[in-house]
Order: sequence, then structure tokens, then C-alpha cells
Amino acid sequence: MPGCLAGLSPPPAALHLLLRGRGRSRMAFSAAAPSRAFQLRLNPLTGDSEWLVVDEAEGEDAGAAPPQTQRQLLAATSYLDMLNDAARNRAYRRAIEAAVTDPSSRVLDIGAGTGLLSMMSARALGAVGGECRGSVSACESYLPMGKLTRKALRANGMDNKVKLFHKRSDELQVGVELDSPADVLVSEILDSELLGEGLIPTLQQAHDSLLVKNPKTVPYRATTYGQLVESPFLWKMHDLHSNEANAADGVWLTPDGMENIVSVKLQQHAMQCDPLQGEIRLLSEPFKVFEFDFSERPESQRENKITIKTTGDGCVHAIISWWVLQLDSDGSIFYSTAPRWVRQSSITDLPQCADDMKDWCDHWKHCVWFTQGRGASVMKDQTLSLRASHNLTSISYQQLNANDEACNGSLKGDHLTLLPERIALYGDRYWRSALITAIKNALGDRSLQTCIVADDSIFLALLVSSLSPSSKVIAMFPGLRDTGATYLQAVAKANNFSIDQIQVIGKRAASLSTDDLEHKKVDLLVGEPFYCGSEGMLPWQNLRFWNARTLFGSMLSEDALIMPCKGVLKLCAMSLPDLWRSRRSLKNVEGFDHSVVNETLGACGDLPGEQQGPCLPYYVWQCGYTKKLSKVYSLMDFNFAEPIHSCFGKTKIEFADAGTCHGFAVWIDWVLDEKNSIVLSTGPDSRYWKQGVQLLSKPIEVNPAKSQLHVEASFDPSSGDITFCSSFS
Repeated sequence: MPGCLAGLSPPPAALHLLLRGRGRSRMAFSAAAPSRAFQLRLNPLTGDSEWLVVDEAEGEDAGAAPPQTQRQLLAATSYLDMLNDAARNRAYRRAIEAAVTDPSSRVLDIGAGTGLLSMMSARALGAVGGECRGSVSACESYLPMGKLTRKALRANGMDNKVKLFHKRSDELQVGVELDSPADVLVSEILDSELLGEGLIPTLQQAHDSLLVKNPKTVPYRATTYGQLVESPFLWKMHDLHSNEANAADGVWLTPDGMENIVSVKLQQHAMQCDPLQGEIRLLSEPFKVFEFDFSERPESQRENKITIKTTGDGCVHAIISWWVLQLDSDGSIFYSTAPRWVRQSSITDLPQCADDMKDWCDHWKHCVWFTQGRGASVMKDQTLSLRASHNLTSISYQQLNANDEACNGSLKGDHLTLLPERIALYGDRYWRSALITAIKNALGDRSLQTCIVADDSIFLALLVSSLSPSSKVIAMFPGLRDTGATYLQAVAKANNFSIDQIQVIGKRAASLSTDDLEHKKVDLLVGEPFYCGSEGMLPWQNLRFWNARTLFGSMLSEDALIMPCKGVLKLCAMSLPDLWRSRRSLKNVEGFDHSVVNETLGACGDLPGEQQGPCLPYYVWQCGYTKKLSKVYSLMDFNFAEPIHSCFGKTKIEFADAGTCHGFAVWIDWVLDEKNSIVLSTGPDSRYWKQGVQLLSKPIEVNPAKSQLHVEASFDPSSGDITFCSSFS
């Protein structure tokens, strides 16, 4: 297995690729030899990171089980979901067969993944008699994936028909790896926004160095579209100032005059928007934003001024966008990521896609661009101007009013950008009230000398400082660090406390010393808990708060208050047919056996020994069709009055409704007070948190009178992992 590289740094050239945040990164961290790659792994309980090394030779035997570390790396990606997207696979197969018609074709596949497109190309080449005259070359730079590519090629007898390189495409050279420039390019380097996986620079370099002039390409063209919408839910995800003004509780994360000091990042945010269809008002028809021709070298940046006629009165809170692929040059094969309401409409200006495009998938979502503030008020039949621009990796919008005046403002150095869900949470009246009540009750008539905010909660840092003006407040801010300190300084006066009262450490918990506390004991330890950068992780990885409480143990006073005082692991049996379909084990994918990749990619069903796939984080409300089949059960308690320790829990789920059980959703409820009267749930009824989803080894038809699901779970404090075991009776 890959080991921890103590003191070993990756090559400097690899640092900019570190954490791109994409589910299917096409690039790995190449070491001195091409057979080795670096992978960064985060310890969720400490915030520490370590470099792992992945060797090409390791586990190369086709019959060997993949190493545990490799399974963990790849199961959390969207490769499996992508390979279960039948409409995508079928469209690519048809387009490749239409493009590879010359027996002497030289095909290049960039970002090979499991090698599916490469194998399609080799099969198409053989069908026209090109096995001895043409060639198929592929590059997959993410070494853990590249190792799986070789297994899939061997399993299908394609290892001698596809030449695979564990390199980035910009590391390939004609005359070295490639015998001659390719005349057919196949690729799938697309994210939800289209450009975020490096489509433009990849195409530029390929056209400059790897392709003939006027090559055939699959896809042939991509077009991005947008639509103006009104949505109170999307408004709450970006307009914190208006929502905390409605809360009227005296805590100002965005004081008057600093309305945008905390906001979402000005970018498109990937999100499944179909569940919002019933609460969205469409204020325009879909409009074309940009068109990208893969057969030509793309420009690095462009601008486009779009004229839009509104279709109703309302307030534009967001632009929802998507893209449509034209995969063949004849314009007969399309794939669309459009929302359901667009696919079901009769708009004649949009390309017509196959009927099976309605299947839910998670590897490509819709994108949301939030308008600023309360949104833009419009009237029906009003003409608006919108300026869109793109750079190498993203598309952005600049809102314009009818008089063509820019509405965008500039951001200052004390500005904080947070994810939309956190903005919505910070503006949520119930959530704010619960924390305010819990802190007030905890303080009571006590005079506290030292308080620690153990996480990255700006809300708690402001709240404790304003409610306990005589206390010294230590804000750990392990993720926000100096940015958090600058922010607090900017808003201190508006929240009625002196900045001298609060000290930002900007360190992880293990780095705090008694010197930082001036050798005083801690009377109050609080956290939401929330750690910047952990939003996409499993819910229990916020038990980092418990680990911090343990590290602070000798610094706590005898009667120190800890909030939350405990966490409760909750679960609910669910019917999740769409999510199951996207995570099910692979067999025949367009004529190619993919069963060899199932275990490594964390597939569900048809695995040896009733194996379950991994528990993965999802916004359950975005997982297509969902249905609760049971009430909510408690599985395990984490008592923060005690040092962190291993835990075990079990429960018996009785079903309240009939249906197909695909698994269970798991989350943590944070109990703020010892009376258990104030509880903040992170379950699926709230749309601001991800839940863990554990899919079963196979779906089970359940009946309330007969079926029971037994679930056991254990928590490992050394890794922060919770493992589940389930069985039916």
C-alpha cells in the first residue's frame, strides 16, 4: 500500500494541481519517474495532510484486489456515475463510429478514464479494416485511474490495440509517444460548467502540437445556455444581509455599509436544480451564451453581450445554466445537461436529444450564477442586457440594467467567500436563534475569563464576543486564519465589542499552547462545528471538534462549558432508485466488460460476499427521486464531556412504509445543551448540509409488517471513520 511520505514534497510543478476540487481530475502529480504519482490525503479529525505515493507496479496483477487506499481515492470520484450514464455512453459510441471511417485513422483519447472511449475507437477502427493501418493512443495522467484503465483494457483484449500513456496530454510529443499527429480526437474533459476541467487549454495544446489541421473531433461542438429565474431558496443562498436583517437578532455578519463583506464566490455553482422546479419562476426563455467548436483551436477568452426579453414580472435571483453537446459533425447526435423543465418543453430553438436523457445523473449538474443583493426586479416583456465572458476555466456574467450600467461591485481585502449553503445557514432565523439561546443560557450570570471558538465559525466568534464583553475570546480559525482576523476587525464595532477582546490564533488545535492562553483556564469551548474546506466531507468528519476538545483537555477549567455537549448519529431507511442506478455495479458498457472496475470504484450490487460500497456524502434532496421508508433512529452518541474514544452502536429499523429500500441516510444532530432542549439537525429535511449515504449490497423490497433492517456502526478515533454493517430479517 502507498505509505506516508514524511518530509517528502511533491515536485514544484505539481503544486498548482493540488486540490482542483473536480470529481474527475485528469491530472496527477508526476514524480521523477512516470510510474509514480503523489496524492494528498487529509486527516479529517486533525486537519493535517499527508502525501501518499501511488506506484504503477503496485496491484498491477489483473486478479489482485485493489489496495484500500486506491479504493478510497477512486470511490469518491464520479467515474462510476459517468459509466452508468447510458445516454452519454450511447451518444459517444454512435459519434465515434461516425468519425472513425478511414482505416488509416490515428485516434487520440485525452483523459481516458477506464478506456471506454479508446476501446470504442479501436473497435470502430477494426470494423473498417484499420487494425493494422490505423492506431489508437490514449493518455490518463491520474495514476490510480490509469492503473484501472490497464485492467479494463486487458479484460477486453484491448491492451494491444490501445497504446496507453500515464501522462498529461501536454507531456505527449509527436515523434516520441505519438508516431504522427492524430486526425481524430476523442475526449470527455467536461465538468458541470463545461470549462472547469481544463477543456480550453487542453484543446489549445492539442491543436498546436498533437493534431492534424482540421481534425475530426468527438464531441464536435458544445453550446452553453442560460435562463433567468426567481427562487426564494436561491436568494437565501447568496443574500445574507437581507436575511439576517429579517432575523433582527442583533448579530451582524454583514453590517450596513458592508453588505457584501460575506458572500458567495462570484462563480457558477454546480447544483441539481430539478428538485427546485416547483418553487422556481422562469423569467425568460433559454438563451445561448457561448459556442465552442472542438475542431478548431479555441480562444482563451471572449465576451458576449446577450439581449434577453423577460417573460414575466418578478425578481431575477439567479441564472441557471447548462450545456448541450453536438457529438457529430452532421448534427444528429446530441447530449444535454438541461434541467427537466427545459427537456420537457417544446422550445424549437434547442437541439432535440434522445428520450432517455431524462435519467438522473450526478457527474454533471446544472450551474447557478447568483445575482447580487435582493436580485434584479423585472417586468414582463422588458429587454435586458447581459454580458457574459469566459476565461480558460470558467464562464461568468455581469448583470446590466436597462440603461447598460454595470451593477457589480468590487470586493475588499476583508471580504469572506463561503459556499451558498453556508450563506443560507448563516441567514437562517431558526439556526441563529438556537445558537443565540444556547449561548445566552450557557453564560447565565457567570463571569467567564477565557472562551475558545474551536472551529471557523464567524457567527460564534461575533456572538460570544458581543454577549460576554468581559471575556477574552480565542478564535482558532484553523481554515480562515488571517482572512478571518481581518474580517472580525472590520465588523467588531457594528457588533458592539472591542477587537482587543478577541484573538485569532489561526492554528490547528494541536498547535495551541498555554502561552496563547496567557496560562489561564478555558471556561467556554464552542463550535458549530464548521471547518472551512470540510463542506464536501461526511458529516461525522466534523467530529474534529471532539478531537480539539480532547487536545484542550488540560486547559479546560473544572466547570468548563462545552457546546455542543454531544453529537448523535442518526439514520433513516431510504428508497433512492436514481442514486442506486448511478452507483450500481457495471457489467456490459456499450459492449465492453467493466466488471473489473466495480470494487475499486465503490460500486453497489453483485460484489463478492455481499460487499457494500462505501458511505459517501450527498445532498440527499438533490439525489433524484427519494422516499423515507422509516422514522429517524439514533445509532450512536458522541459525548464531548469525555475525551475522544472509539464508539459502537446498533439499532433495529422497522419500516413505516412499503417500497424498495436501497440504503440509509446518516447524519449528526448536534445537541447544544445538557437538557437536550436545543438540537440542530443536519438531516435530509435541511438542504444546507450533506448527509452520508450507505447503499446496501442489493435493494430489498420491504413491508412495514414483516421487514426489519439491523444496522451496526463503529467509530475509529484514529482515522475519524465510521464503518457500517447491515442485514435484513
